[in-house]
Amino acid sequence: MNWEAILLSVKLALCVAGILLAAGLPIAYWVTFSRWRWKFLIEAMVALPLVLPPTVLGYYILVGLGPRHFAGKVWQSWFGHTLPFTFGGLLVASVLYSLPFAVQPITAGFESVDRRLIEASWTLGASRLSTFFRVILPLSASGVITGLVLSFAHTIGEFGVVLMVGGNIPGVTRTVSIEIYDQVQAANYDAANRTALALLLFSFVVLALIYGTNRRAFGLWRRF
Repeated sequence: MNWEAILLSVKLALCVAGILLAAGLPIAYWVTFSRWRWKFLIEAMVALPLVLPPTVLGYYILVGLGPRHFAGKVWQSWFGHTLPFTFGGLLVASVLYSLPFAVQPITAGFESVDRRLIEASWTLGASRLSTFFRVILPLSASGVITGLVLSFAHTIGEFGVVLMVGGNIPGVTRTVSIEIYDQVQAANYDAANRTALALLLFSFVVLALIYGTNRRAFGLWRRF
């Protein structure tokens, strides 16, 4: 197995999971508790990567980060190089692609919290920030964990967006999914099978972890 590609994928997935945890909490909170009439438009934008083909999303990210558009021009003027076909570009694309996998489970967790507990916290004089960390977040821990694990696992298995935005540069943008593709293209089926089997086992462990965590959290909630 190509450990360089595996370590790069793990590094990318950890960075994406950390960024989406920080960004997903406020987005999910706003989606859950906002009373804005048109908030469904934001929800649709967040969920868009779920239905868009990866090549379509990757194409628009690639164009948007290119030197001919505003974001790409700003980045190039600040750092002297463009984002496409770099680890930074890969990170931006992966965050956008995995966004709904973090936001939607966290939103579901927030929505499951009894509103009476939140209102009781406010009545006792707690601020919204204190209520969030002492009431909402602990009671929706299973949703937050699910979002974190899913965003990590989804990033590990990315292919289309990664190939469009990052290319196939060894040690820079070649992830484990692209490594499997290269092995198949080279008719190296034994190596491809070993790597694919490792990803299969990893995916099973991730799903077992999610279901086990949610069942345990539900059991603890029923005790109270």
